[in-house]
Amino acid sequence: MTERTIAHTASARPGISGPSTLQTKAPSWLRSYHRREHPAAWLVCFPHAGGAATSFSKLSAALPDDIELLAVQYPGRQDRRAEPCAADITALARGAADALASYTDRPLFLLGHSMGAIAAFEATLLLEEHSTVAGLFVSAARPPAQDWEEPDVDALSDDDLVVGVRRLGGVPDVLLRKPESRAEVLRLLRADHRVLRGYRCAVDTTVKAPITVLLAAEDPKNTLEQMRDWAMHTTGQHAVEIHSGGHFALTECTGEIAKLLGRYVHDRLATKPIDPPALLVPELYLAGPDGRGFRPSTDLTTLQSAAREVLPPSAYGYVAGDAGTGATRRANREAFDRWRIVPRMLRGITRRDLSVPLFGHRLAAPVLLAPVAAQTVVHPEGEIAAVRGASDAGVSFVLSSFSSHSMEEVAAAAGEQPRWFQLYWPSDPTVAESLVRRAEASAYDALVLTVDSPAFGYRPADLDHGYLPFLHGLGLANFTTDPAFQAGLPPDADESAVIAHWAAISTNPSLTWDGLAWLRELTSLPILLKGILHPDDARLALAHGMDGVIVSNHGGRQLDGTAAALDCLLAVRAAVGTAVPVLMDSGVRTGTDVVKALALGADAVLLGRPYQYGLALDGRNGVRHVLRCLLAELDLALALSGCVSVRDLTEDMLAPAARLTAPQPKSNNSAPVRS
Repeated sequence: MTERTIAHTASARPGISGPSTLQTKAPSWLRSYHRREHPAAWLVCFPHAGGAATSFSKLSAALPDDIELLAVQYPGRQDRRAEPCAADITALARGAADALASYTDRPLFLLGHSMGAIAAFEATLLLEEHSTVAGLFVSAARPPAQDWEEPDVDALSDDDLVVGVRRLGGVPDVLLRKPESRAEVLRLLRADHRVLRGYRCAVDTTVKAPITVLLAAEDPKNTLEQMRDWAMHTTGQHAVEIHSGGHFALTECTGEIAKLLGRYVHDRLATKPIDPPALLVPELYLAGPDGRGFRPSTDLTTLQSAAREVLPPSAYGYVAGDAGTGATRRANREAFDRWRIVPRMLRGITRRDLSVPLFGHRLAAPVLLAPVAAQTVVHPEGEIAAVRGASDAGVSFVLSSFSSHSMEEVAAAAGEQPRWFQLYWPSDPTVAESLVRRAEASAYDALVLTVDSPAFGYRPADLDHGYLPFLHGLGLANFTTDPAFQAGLPPDADESAVIAHWAAISTNPSLTWDGLAWLRELTSLPILLKGILHPDDARLALAHGMDGVIVSNHGGRQLDGTAAALDCLLAVRAAVGTAVPVLMDSGVRTGTDVVKALALGADAVLLGRPYQYGLALDGRNGVRHVLRCLLAELDLALALSGCVSVRDLTEDMLAPAARLTAPQPKSNNSAPVRS
C-alpha cells in the first residue's frame, strides 16, 4: 500500500491522463491509497472526530476495482499536524469541497463517518452550487438538524474520556496505553468535539443528492429512530441500510461495507436520470396529430364522460356514483375553485423538484393512487394494471382491502415505488391481524386505516342498478386468500357462503378510538387514519398513536352534504402541527389542484376517480397517461408560479377567488443556519 497525497489538476488526474503528483509544498486535503487505472467513480471519505485519512485504508483496498477511494485529511493531524485544527465544520467542508472542484470528470460520491457525516453533508451543499454529487453516504451519525447531545469533552478528565473512547472502539488500545499517543488522540478528539458542538443546521436544509444511511446493528450510540430524519435533508432518494458491527463497523467490517457501497454506487451509475414530467408537453407537440394514436384526452376533467361511453351502466355508476344528491362531490370541486394561485415572476426556475419525504421514503411526486375497491369492475386486469401504470409514471399507490387481486399479487406486479395497504378493519380480530401480517410480509410500507365507512353510503346509482360488486365475488381476493378468513368458512362453502361470511366480518362498525391501541401494538408500520375532517379527530388520532391523517370525505361517496375536504385541510394541519404527515383526497382532478392542496398544508394527495377512468379507457397505459398528465401540469404549475420545489408551496401564494390580490408576505429575514 502506498499513500499518495493528491494535487488533482486537469493535467494530473489519477487513472485518467497521468499519475498523481506528490504535493510537497503544502499538504493536500485528499489521500489515495489504492489507485484505480480507470475508475468509474470517486468515493470521498470524511473521518470521524479524532480520526484521520488512514482510517479508510482498508476500505480502499476492499472496494471494487472501478471505484477509487479518496480520503479527506483534516488539518491538525498526521502530516498536517503543524496546522491548527479547524475552527468549525464549514472550514472542513470548504477545504474538502475546494479540493474536489476538479473531480467532476467522474461521478462523485461522498461518505462521512460520525462527525465526518456532517462535514460530508456540508461539503455536498457547497459542491452542488456548481456541480452534481451522485450520492451521499452517512454512517453512525444523527441527522444534521438534530441535537447530537454530545457531552462537553473539555469538561471530562482524560481518564473519563478514554473510558468513552474504549466503549465506542475505533482506537487500538495500544495507542491509549502509551502516554504520547494517548495525548495525541485526546487532543484531536477534544478539538473535533468543540467543532461538533458548535455546529447548527436548519431543519429545512437539503441537498439534491440521494442520502443512504449506514447504521450498524450493534452501534451503542445511534438508533434507527434517530436516523429517520435524514430523509428530510434530501430532495433525492433516501434509504437506510442496517449492517453488522458496532459504531466503527465502517472501518472494521470493511468487506461487508465495501460490497454494500459497491452495490449502491453501481446501481446509481446504471440508473438513468428521470425526465422532468413537463417534457410530456413537447413530446405530444412533436408527435403531432398523426402520431397521437389512441390516447385519452389530456384534459383530465373530460375523462369521466369518456369512461361512461365504454363502461356498462352498472360499472360506471359504481365508479362515478355519489352519496345522495352529490352535494359533497360538488362541494369538493367548489372548494378548489374558491382559491386562486398568485404566481411570482423572474425567479430563474429551470427545473423543479416534485419529490417529498414520507415515512423514511422519498416519493418522486406528492401523489399516490387512492385505494379503490374491486377495480376489475372497470378493467379485467384491475389493480395489476393500475399499479403497473403507476410504476411507469413513478407514482406510489395505496391498495384497498377490497381489491380484486391479493396484496401479494399486486406487490409482485408493482415496481420499486413505496406502497401502502389500506385496511378496512374486520370485526374478526384474527382476520384483521392476518391482513396486517401479510401486508408486512409483502413489504407494504404503511397502513391506511379508513374510518369513514362504518356502513355503505346511500348511493342512488348503485341502488338503482341493484349492483354491488362484492355480491358478485369481486373485490374479495384479500379475504379468499387469507388463512384466517378461510378458517371461518364451513368445509363445503360455496361462493354464496364465502360472500355471506365476508359481509359478516369485513368491517367493524363498533370500532372506537380505544380500539386503535390494539392495532398500534400489533405493527411497527406507520399508520394513517383516512377519513378525518374535524381537527379534534386529528388530535385524537395522534393521541391514540397514529402517525398521520388523510383529510377525506371519501370523494363524496359516503355522506351527502359533508364539508369539502379542502375546506377542512387548514384546520387539521393547524391541529396536528407541521411535523405530522397530513395527506388529502376528494376532488383532486388537475395539477393545479395538487398545488392548492399542498399550499394549504397537505404533504401529498391521493388521486382516485381520474385514474379509474384512465384504467377503463386504456388499462395500464390509461393510468400511466393520467398520471403523466397530472404530473406534467404540476411541474409546469411550479415553474409558472415561481417555485423550484413543492416545499415552496405555501398559503401565501394563494388568494380567495373574490380577492385576486396576494396577502401580505410573511417575514423571511432569517436565513438557514449552517454554521
